[in-house]
Amino acid sequence: MRVPSGVRERVAAVHGDCPLSERLRLYDGWADRYEQDVAALEYRAPHLAAASLAFVFPAPPAGARLLDVACGTGLVARELHRRGFCHLHGVDGSEGMLEKARGTGLYRQLWRCELGREPLPAPAEHYDAVTMVGALGEGQVPSMAVPELLRVTKPGGFLCMTTRSNPSNLRYKAELEATLEELERQGAWQKVLAQEVEYWEKATSKEESTQGTGYISGVVYLYQKCPIPPFEE
Repeated sequence: MRVPSGVRERVAAVHGDCPLSERLRLYDGWADRYEQDVAALEYRAPHLAAASLAFVFPAPPAGARLLDVACGTGLVARELHRRGFCHLHGVDGSEGMLEKARGTGLYRQLWRCELGREPLPAPAEHYDAVTMVGALGEGQVPSMAVPELLRVTKPGGFLCMTTRSNPSNLRYKAELEATLEELERQGAWQKVLAQEVEYWEKATSKEESTQGTGYISGVVYLYQKCPIPPFEE
């Protein structure tokens, strides 16, 4: 089944070339229809990310403190809560999205934060795990913001991130992976998983589709912060 034209237009708008203030305004306006639209896209990233994190998490998750970055309306929080994570904080740049997230009752705290322009509103080494699902992409959060996720993660804690592998995001994906690899080379974290998933979500155009499947692919990245700070000469 084809993606409805209204969904295609809203997705194209938030991924278009526009100033951040305009993009956040578009997200504010999308908040009421967001979950309906991503359901039409069969968007699997929240489920895949939460399942990956839960699989590797070494301790009972109920007591773990977790930060959901670019939390949107709370789709990732729902998946995490089903898997026993209940001490959730969230940040997002869109007040409209945060308003929907508040309505879920799944977050203990929520803040507005424009990641890439300002630091996360949390002290260093505060969270047992950090997730960022969906916002690492062309025209969204810059890859240079990844070290800020690492800053607020406890030594030994986990970071779970995703990006898309559709043609219009390949330049960003290469830039992101270079950042991830450089942090690993520096000894800041260790890669646990980098899983390419073919049926990530429905494509919004033929050009974006993977080999005519009607879907785009994506990647789940999972890293563990090294417990000992890297040696600096």
